[in-house]
Order: sequence, then structure tokens, then C-alpha cells
Amino acid sequence: MPHTSPSSATASPAASSPDRPTGGLCAIHQPNVFPRLATLAKLFAADTWIVLDDVQFTRRDYQHRTRLAALEDPDRTRWLSIPTHLPQGRQTAIRDALIADPASARRRTKAMIRQEYGASPDWPALQTALEPVWAVFDTGRTAAVAETSTRVLLDLLGWNGRVLATSGLPARPERSQRLADLTAAADAGTYLCGTGGMTYLDPARSPSAASPSPRSCPRPPGSGPLRGA
Repeated sequence: MPHTSPSSATASPAASSPDRPTGGLCAIHQPNVFPRLATLAKLFAADTWIVLDDVQFTRRDYQHRTRLAALEDPDRTRWLSIPTHLPQGRQTAIRDALIADPASARRRTKAMIRQEYGASPDWPALQTALEPVWAVFDTGRTAAVAETSTRVLLDLLGWNGRVLATSGLPARPERSQRLADLTAAADAGTYLCGTGGMTYLDPARSPSAASPSPRSCPRPPGSGPLRGA
């Protein structure tokens, strides 16, 4: 979980960048539980986050887990995982993944977060900010917890963007075409991609009128609410 300071907010590049193209920036990413700094920086820089919730759930990814960094030593981490059941086995979509025992998972997650960050001077504000995360465990859906945890961190940083879901947007199946269609559906002019994402868009397979302009996402800043590379 990234270290954030609830008492300080940094203006989102999505809202302040003077060279932002007409139509704005769009980031497309799976819901991650308390996402890593690189992921958070990408979403923070975008005007719109499209939650990629209709692709296959992957246990080795961060859709149900995160690494908690110790306050006194950020290089020391431990896993926080939400036990997740996949009703359709390996073919289960992210949006359909279920929390194995929501009440138990909530208690354990709250306890681990408090254990790691309860000594922080920002803990009272963070504790209040996390209430929506604990509440959404009642849905029984892992993706809801992951998305809400990300929204909370973005809110703490002063992000003013909007959130959409791929499951509610029309798009063609081929990867390059799909990214173009999703970006267009969000009325965005630029697809903000992570490492390697520039290769996802193939102009030869996407009509130029619908093809977003790819742009690499920024690295997390070295100081301030977002800290670390």
C-alpha cells in the first residue's frame, strides 16, 4: 500500500497540465487492492479511469492482494491478500470473483492495515477515509473492494477524474481495436499507457478517426503524497 498523507493533496496532472490534448487522458486498468505507486500515478494523471473488470481474474496479479510497506522501513513489505473464490474457475472475470468469507476478510484486512499504519500521525484521517472500503466488503465481490480502495487513495490525493467500467462500454474484441473503442467511448483523446502499453495500439488495425493517441504514463514523483519509484 503506498504511503499517502491524507492532510495534503497534490493537484492532478489531469486537471492542471497545460498541454493536455482535447478530449483528455484515459487510463484503462484492472482494479487493484491498494495499488502500487506506478499504478496510482497512472490513474492520478488521467481524466478518466476505465476499470478493466471484464477480463480474466489472475491470482498472480494484484486484483486481490497488495504489499504493505512498513512505516519505519518502506523496503520491508508483507502481503495482504483477500481470499477469493472463482465461480467459473480460471475463466472467471474480475467482476465475478467472490470474497470467500467477507466478514472474516474485512476483519483481517482492517487489522493488518491498522497494525502497519496505526502509528502514523495521519492515521485518524486515514482511518475515516477507509470506511467505504470496509463497507464494500458486504457486496462479497473482490473487485468492489479493489476499486474502492483505489478510489479512496485517489480522493486523498485530490484527484478530480471520473470512473467508468469496461463491462458497461461497447468495444470490439481485438486488443488494439478495444483500447481505441474504450478510449472513444470515454470521450478521451489520449490513451495513457503503462510500461509496454505503447505496443497495444496498432494503427493498421484501428481506424485513424477512432484511434486514440498513446502516451506513456508519468513515473511516481520522488516526494510529496506519492513517494517512491
